[in-house]
Amino acid sequence: MALLDDIKGPEDVKKLPEKELLGLIGEVRSRIVDVTLKNGGHLASSLGAVELIVALLRVFDPRRDRVVFDVGHQAYAWKILTGRNARFETLRTEGGISGFPKMSESPYDHFGVGHSSTSLSAALGYAVARDLRGEKHHVVAVVGDGALINGESFEALNHAGSLNNPVIFILNDNAMSISPRVGGMALHLARLSTSALYKGTKNVVKSFCRRAFRTDRVYRRLERMKNAVKKALSRGNLFSDMGLTYWGPFDGHDEQELERVFALAKNYDGPLLIHVLTEKGKGYAPAEENPVAYHGVAAAGKAPASSASWSRAAAACIEDLAEKDPRVTILTPAMTEGCALNRLRAVFPRRFFDVGIAEEHMLTFAAGQAAGGLRPIACIYSTFLQRAMDQLVHDICLQRLPVILAVDRAGLVGEDGETHQGLFDMNWASAIPNLKVWAPYDGRSLKAAFKSAARCEGPSLIRYPRGSVVERLTPADVFETADSAFVNRNSSWCVAAAGSACQIARRAAELVDERGGEAPDLLYLNRVSPLPEEALARLDGKKFLVTVEEAYERGGLGEHLALFCAERGLPCAVRAAALPAAFVAPGTPAQQRKRLGLTPERIVEIYERQMR
Repeated sequence: MALLDDIKGPEDVKKLPEKELLGLIGEVRSRIVDVTLKNGGHLASSLGAVELIVALLRVFDPRRDRVVFDVGHQAYAWKILTGRNARFETLRTEGGISGFPKMSESPYDHFGVGHSSTSLSAALGYAVARDLRGEKHHVVAVVGDGALINGESFEALNHAGSLNNPVIFILNDNAMSISPRVGGMALHLARLSTSALYKGTKNVVKSFCRRAFRTDRVYRRLERMKNAVKKALSRGNLFSDMGLTYWGPFDGHDEQELERVFALAKNYDGPLLIHVLTEKGKGYAPAEENPVAYHGVAAAGKAPASSASWSRAAAACIEDLAEKDPRVTILTPAMTEGCALNRLRAVFPRRFFDVGIAEEHMLTFAAGQAAGGLRPIACIYSTFLQRAMDQLVHDICLQRLPVILAVDRAGLVGEDGETHQGLFDMNWASAIPNLKVWAPYDGRSLKAAFKSAARCEGPSLIRYPRGSVVERLTPADVFETADSAFVNRNSSWCVAAAGSACQIARRAAELVDERGGEAPDLLYLNRVSPLPEEALARLDGKKFLVTVEEAYERGGLGEHLALFCAERGLPCAVRAAALPAAFVAPGTPAQQRKRLGLTPERIVEIYERQMR
């Protein structure tokens, strides 16, 4: 990759001769494919945005200008061309570079992202800060058509139209066209609206109106007349109606055309939206043919999703409920593939609703369905449920509506890093009145959780991890209910765990036994809120208790059980094995657990210290 090897930073992209750009673009695509297929990551989106990013780097100065990406799925080329090509091999690995833009990683990453639809708001904030501080630089946001439908994006667009601060929004449209391409006319209109003559005439008219009539009223009336004529002569669009100037659509794979458009945009004096059309997976045939499958790819050598995954097991439970109860509906915010819901969409087409990237809408939509007599099941990743906390509290739980939340990717999820770990849901959901929270530990407890939730007249949240599920974690003769299971060894101490941490607890008990210690009783909790008090009665007489959870220690299971023992006067010391208050960097889940001390060995250490 001769050209790419010479690119040490954005200034080298700007200096590259025009005739060599096509070669550079091809080398960047090859680099993205090679590393992403090995490490895993977001492939198709990044392949589709290479020309766009090259054009941005050649027109803008990322040392001064602020460029904000939405989600960051499309930003791999940005990382490669802003001085991180040598480290790109470490993408999404422990100690390596992040799979998303990250402010602490590079001065060229101007806003940390990972969740959808934040770019327009962040860019508008940057623009206001620039103008209030009297600074001179450009602010650009790149947003995808999928992210644009989220409410936060529309809130930002609406606000931008009223503020009138210069800001450039680039709509990277790889799925649908908002208006037909008008070719050279689009570029002509862009040139016209930024020409010195146009802007000078506009300012002269405005100044004359102020001097002659000592008011802006006449100018505003002329402006309204101009907009009315413009609307009559062209197809209206949402952006213009919201007070933004709209340019496009343009060919997002014509780097030279993008450069010309962006150069004109630098001279525009208000909020501007530039619409570019791109192809997801561009330049890599498998991703072009199936951009959904290649949106995110697993690392080489990583086992593909099996029929025994937690996602598939949960989907099977939902299918069983939907077959038995015609009131059951299935909802998801653009996570049909990730939550293994393809079969449900095919089997129950009239009862399946993919609402797009609109988590807040989905939960209130589910609340409305429940109020109308249905039994909605909302399938969502833990990290994205955070975006709809108010809807869960206010619209669902406050009104005791029978909505089931199937929360996928709960706990540590690995390489996606800080923005995607599912470590908050159990702690904050357990504090919500009227909400039952479940953390299944195997296939049997997962089925029990869904069956119990389906019988409940109020809301339920069922959280389950990423990865493979075992059908049965407990011995065949164990005492087990829908709420919990208890492995009784008549021990003086006990390990209590929930969800995926139950496997850590079981292995810790085996290690203690192997080392000649007193193997603990094991309490596997399926329902974590409200706590199953009958099961916790077994803690009476124990000298100490170790709690294990793949969630944060603050506000977690350990604190709840410590309070339970204190309130009932149980002389049981409680020690917690959970996660410290820190955002979790990329790595495999096993690496993350080891780094954070959530291992069977840690439980053994706690036991040995306690017994001294």
